[in-house]
Amino acid sequence: MKPDGLGQVIFLDGRGELPMLEVRTRWSTAEVYLHGAHVTSFQKRHEPPLLFLSQCSRFDEGHPIRGGIPIVFPWFGPREGMPAHGFARVKQWDMREFTAAPDGSVSLRFSLPDCPEAALHTAFSLEYIVTVGEALSLELVVTNKSSVDRFDFEDCLHTYLAVDDINAVTIAGLKGATYIDKVADGARQVEKGDTLRISSEVDRVYSDSRAAVEIRDARFGRVIRVEKENSASTVVWNPWIAKSQALADFGNDEYLNMLCVESGNVGSNRISLAPGETSRMKVILSSATAQL
Repeated sequence: MKPDGLGQVIFLDGRGELPMLEVRTRWSTAEVYLHGAHVTSFQKRHEPPLLFLSQCSRFDEGHPIRGGIPIVFPWFGPREGMPAHGFARVKQWDMREFTAAPDGSVSLRFSLPDCPEAALHTAFSLEYIVTVGEALSLELVVTNKSSVDRFDFEDCLHTYLAVDDINAVTIAGLKGATYIDKVADGARQVEKGDTLRISSEVDRVYSDSRAAVEIRDARFGRVIRVEKENSASTVVWNPWIAKSQALADFGNDEYLNMLCVESGNVGSNRISLAPGETSRMKVILSSATAQL
């Protein structure tokens, strides 16, 4: 920490010798890899880590990092002959600038460089602004650079949250939202309860879901709040036992210590930008200790 209390950024070789930035502020620390512009760590002082990162994750070019906050773009889910969840999370991004604000927070700005996969789509630019402070703020900015064609895409911040024990976690803020239950062959259902508990594999895509979500972790004594702007979809995922064992880059029992609450615009909420238009999706992750 600098004597004046302002945040600082350090360039390091991370795991697998991939370039990484370490950010320190008066409230928190964070790590961001250029590979995928991937935030792998955010931790407030005197709190457990906010983000889950698998001990089995790969850290090499061409493979996504398992945990943290992968960037899903320009499609969500599988696509035949192409990488699942798009190519943005497996490309090395350019670091454009970092700035320290008067309040001591630090912002990093990344951009996705030209690549063969991007050339298959309508011309676009993709920027990502990560702000580290008392909370973690993330902004994904997509601009249609074409003068004639629309640009259709899906985007999502595939956030892995760290919990002490998934059996002691409740999720609030989704009541009344319609979701596609991918575990039940895509059945469309409505969330009826005030809170959601995880006791088996869960993979739900909530549409037209713009409200903040709270993850209440009784064992950690912590509430994580996921607030968002210009995000109409919320995805809740936990692989549970069988799928955890089938994932090569995920520990057999790690499902107990993670929960994905993802913010984006997917499926029926996909975005269609007119020529010259820009889309800005913002997510703020904050936490507070609480007696639960």
